[in-house]
Amino acid sequence: MRVLVTRPQHSGERTAERLRKLGHEPILLPLSQPVHDGDAAVRGLETTEGGIVITSAETIRALATHSAELAVHLTRPVFAVGDATAEEARTIGFTAVTASGGSGNELAETIAERAGGFVLYLAGRPRAETFEKRAREIGLRITVVECYRMEETRIAPQTLQTIFAHQRPDAILFFSRQTAENFFRMIEAHVSPDGLAGMRFLCLSKSVAEAVPIPLQGAVSIASMPEERSLLSLL
Repeated sequence: MRVLVTRPQHSGERTAERLRKLGHEPILLPLSQPVHDGDAAVRGLETTEGGIVITSAETIRALATHSAELAVHLTRPVFAVGDATAEEARTIGFTAVTASGGSGNELAETIAERAGGFVLYLAGRPRAETFEKRAREIGLRITVVECYRMEETRIAPQTLQTIFAHQRPDAILFFSRQTAENFFRMIEAHVSPDGLAGMRFLCLSKSVAEAVPIPLQGAVSIASMPEERSLLSLL
């Protein structure tokens, strides 16, 4: 199956490798790129104590270039969304990492069960506020520090036309609502209305799926858990 991957380049390449191992043919079309602010992350670490919350591997990449400053914080408890993000945290040296299920709600509840006091949330922008909302509801005290932002990637119209006229993906993967919104806005401008006919739109969550236009909702499938393994199982 030919699968269009809309993730940022670094994450997209890892997803593409997993797709090849599953016997699929990936097409990379990164629709956003991260801009990291490791200095902000380090300042957040230096001015707080206790647990650290991580909901994206982009946070790990922001920290990875500051290994010297990071060293004294590697024994702090880390709470991560999903096994993949947790493994990334271990890779750069964190020693006390807990992986929750793949949602912000589950992450907040895991922290409430296992940690007290304040926690530092190393976040990105834009982001879903699921974790923050649930944290407030159950009385968690969080300090939010933004250490990366996702910027939209400009895609040449010719690139879109080549993909949808000559490569024709069978399925498109959407990992974030923002990416899905950007994708359909671009498609509307550069691809004919029937250019998406017969394709499947595989979405990480219900929120992501809501960004798919109403006429295409019949071709949407939603992962049972908001994690990559569950999303790829839809293929």
